Amino acid sequence: MDATTPGPLARKVLERDDVKRALEEHDFAAAFSLIKKWGGLSQNRIAAACQLTPGKVSTIISGQQQVTSFDVICRIADGLRIPGRLVGLADRPWEKEPGTPDPPPAAPASDDAPWCPTATVHLAADLTRSDLVMDRRTATRTLANAALSGAPLLDSLEDWLQPSPRTDQKRQSGRIGLREVQELEATARAFRAWDHRFGGGLRRKAVVGQLNEAAGYLEDDQTPAVERGLFGVMAHLGGIAATMAWDSGQQKQAQNYHMLALRAAHAAGDRAFGANVLAGMARQMLYLDRPQDALELVHLAQRGISHSVARVRAMLHTREAWAYAAMGRPAAFRRATGEATEALAEADTDDEPYWMPTSINPNSQA
Repeated sequence: MDATTPGPLARKVLERDDVKRALEEHDFAAAFSLIKKWGGLSQNRIAAACQLTPGKVSTIISGQQQVTSFDVICRIADGLRIPGRLVGLADRPWEKEPGTPDPPPAAPASDDAPWCPTATVHLAADLTRSDLVMDRRTATRTLANAALSGAPLLDSLEDWLQPSPRTDQKRQSGRIGLREVQELEATARAFRAWDHRFGGGLRRKAVVGQLNEAAGYLEDDQTPAVERGLFGVMAHLGGIAATMAWDSGQQKQAQNYHMLALRAAHAAGDRAFGANVLAGMARQMLYLDRPQDALELVHLAQRGISHSVARVRAMLHTREAWAYAAMGRPAAFRRATGEATEALAEADTDDEPYWMPTSINPNSQA
């Protein structure tokens, strides 16, 4: 498939000002309605092209559900052959020059499919490419994008508790080894130290670029050890990018990177860091005045790390206490802070992840 292959929409439909405006604003209720009107596509045809159910397309058109998932936006763009620039994405693979050979087809993503390492790599590549080419107008528009909450967020994270699926195909050594992975890990640590020291989004593009490079390495065959290491690097860089996006006020983009970091930690088999990512997502929900969602995220993390590092458990109990405080539940708050204190008493400073905060105060949200 290349840029000369016709899509389901006539070019003149995508050139209409009302269609372009709806797509640029991610108003897919209006976009789908206009596509039905001017493009002659039925809801079933739109659903099939975008790998959505007809029912979901119906709820989008009626305004009952908004499209905020990065995965779904990519599927809409690719299914309807909408150029990436119209929906704030990088150029899609099929927009390349005629005559350029197509890459091997990737398995379609699905909101309900088990978390697959290959899908995580594709998500990282798409998310970082679109972020790196984002212009000021698109960046300003992303500030208004709302983060997911409630069931749409929580249901999408349940598979974190399941083992990461692995393929049985033979793997060959890729173009990097463990030494290069260690160098990438050192870079991730340097970026984290920079963010802790200066904050803000001053070097976010550099972090996103490094994350894109890690995704590129994972598109090649790698030994299992190198693959796990690269997913670990991706998880840590995704977490840093999420924090930097948060500091820049980009709540939806911060959530996108949090989700990527969680998927990468899942692929790396790093439950402790995955729990740390979920704790970050819980803090975001508290900031958005969604304490019940924050509590559910903490409980999801706790279910996955029942025997983890003591300081990680203490941090989760602290987030739990914050949620209870925001919900006006003093007895539950006191219980959670007591459990955090007990876990801290068990902590061994020689066995702590480098990414853990140096201090945890269960009675403070600072």
